[in-house]
Amino acid sequence: MKKKILFIVNPISGGLNKAFFPNLIDKYLDHGIFKAEIIFSEYIGHARKLTEDSLKNQFDIVVAVGGDGTINEVASVMESSGKLMGIIPCGSGNGLARTLKIPLKNSDAIERLNGLKIIQIDTGILNGKKFFNMAGLGFDAHISSLFAKDKNRGFGGYIKTTLNEISKYKPDDYQIDVDGQLFEQECFMLSIANSSQYGNNAHVSPTASVQDGLLDVCLIKPFPMYIFPSLGYRMFSKSADGSKFVRIVKGKEILIKRSKAGPVHLDGEPQQMGEVISVGIKHLSLNLII
Repeated sequence: MKKKILFIVNPISGGLNKAFFPNLIDKYLDHGIFKAEIIFSEYIGHARKLTEDSLKNQFDIVVAVGGDGTINEVASVMESSGKLMGIIPCGSGNGLARTLKIPLKNSDAIERLNGLKIIQIDTGILNGKKFFNMAGLGFDAHISSLFAKDKNRGFGGYIKTTLNEISKYKPDDYQIDVDGQLFEQECFMLSIANSSQYGNNAHVSPTASVQDGLLDVCLIKPFPMYIFPSLGYRMFSKSADGSKFVRIVKGKEILIKRSKAGPVHLDGEPQQMGEVISVGIKHLSLNLII
């Protein structure tokens, strides 16, 4: 029997129009293996609901067509379901897809699905909310909150927002418990990495793995502005862990206390949370076609 596969398409992710996508499915998907349906999401949270409906309707595979935020909505339902998930990367950063070496060209990514090569990856849990690539507090959460309101989505818009805000942002004080190890640190940014990178090959934690059952807690300390280009270079050259302004601690159970409530992000999507953040991991809980 053919496998029932549903493509959930975010029509605005990455600032790209997806009207062409059904034609790509017709051309590059193996219709001898799959019986395909395509649905375009219409609002934030819609991809999650569509995924929930797909499980009730006995789909074998659900494919997220979008960026890390769309992937998060679909994967948050698919993890621990026993069903298969696929990814067609169409976002601003495509952090998880790049980590998994899923092709960024849509036609190539669709053809990858035909091979049905399956792996399992870990799921991060932050105050009960799931993430699969990266979560964070501090500056990157602040930028995610601003970027979500920007109509000019895409890598260029993200860089513009970052440069506009970086000199104005005030670091926060954190108390961090990682598997019983205690740290008190003022941080410009506090990233919880399941994969190694934010997206666009900016690697904050070069040795992170989505399959090791561990999260990498990345403490980025306040730094003088003249260091910023050097830190950027380190991320793109996979050497951020060599900077004296970066400390990385691996662990499974993490408790973070900060001075005040504020934004966090989960796979680039902002949320407001309180002063206490609890983080854990579910090992190899999501089945992915790569």
